[in-house]
Amino acid sequence: MDRRNFILSGAALSATMALAPAAAALAKTHPLTFDAMGEVRFEYDAALIGQMRASGLDAITITLCDPKHYEGQAYEDAVQAVLDHDAHIAKHNDLFLKATKTGDIDVARAHGQLALFYLFQNSTQFGRDLDNVDLFYKLGVRSAQITYNDQNWAGAGCKELGANGLTHFGRDLVGRMNERGMLIDLSHSNMQTMADTINASKVPVIVSHTACMAVHSNIRNTTDANLRLLADKGGVAGICQMRPFLTTKRGSDALPEYFRHIDHAVKVMGADHVAIGSDRDHRVVEMTDAYIAELKAEEGANFHEPDWPLFIDELNGPRRMEVVWDGVRKLGYPSGVAEKIMGTNVRRIYQEVIG
Repeated sequence: MDRRNFILSGAALSATMALAPAAAALAKTHPLTFDAMGEVRFEYDAALIGQMRASGLDAITITLCDPKHYEGQAYEDAVQAVLDHDAHIAKHNDLFLKATKTGDIDVARAHGQLALFYLFQNSTQFGRDLDNVDLFYKLGVRSAQITYNDQNWAGAGCKELGANGLTHFGRDLVGRMNERGMLIDLSHSNMQTMADTINASKVPVIVSHTACMAVHSNIRNTTDANLRLLADKGGVAGICQMRPFLTTKRGSDALPEYFRHIDHAVKVMGADHVAIGSDRDHRVVEMTDAYIAELKAEEGANFHEPDWPLFIDELNGPRRMEVVWDGVRKLGYPSGVAEKIMGTNVRRIYQEVIG
């Protein structure tokens, strides 16, 4: 789909404008809900955004561009993605606020907007030039992963052969990101790169979208050893909603497995270090031929048809955060713990790292 040519329909825009006062009022009464990594596509119309806000969602960290690109193309794509997202937010500033500091969440909530933080799911856009960290910081990017699935100049991704860890350049990159106040994300890293980076960073880091290897074995999941190390250094792990990372079960049997991962992470890391990082589309997804074609085009070699559907049925749609809130509460934690998992843990690490 062409994200640049998407235009909100007048009817949908009017519907969400009508919801805005109610959303602003809701923000003053409900606890913070902050998705550490999820999707906000240009295709989403105003009615869909309104449902996301009505579910309680206040802030979300979004991926800007394809993380599979390297060298000059990665840099050019990243710059263009920032410009495109800036333009989209400016055009629909009744719906969105570009967030570059933690206090922007409060501003967005007060106005019934969704706060959007920018994330790159790789470090290839920096190339081998650390000054590009400064450039993208000035453009409003506040988080970047060290790797995607493969090897890059900084480290090894989860699908790379061998057990390579953080490189010399990667250590320099960690240092520059620390200095600049750009949050380091270790999603998609292999376990050695993850451990090396946690130890190298002078400030806490995040694994924004992962699951627990001890609950379900998947190459994208994180070991208990690294979850503990992450927590020991003040970091946060966001538990994703990608069904293949969570379970082989399907249908109504899958949802309890999602909450097993959250519960396990709390037991391993402590309640101050677990969050929600959905990594999911907010549309109601139907497995049509057209949708499969869209996925194949977007995912390329990462598309693995036996894994589909990626979604858990009860979390397939724009109001899924209501289901997550209910499920986390049913785990039996005190209300304050549920609030940490649903939003304030992510807010805390953002405040500590980006200000």
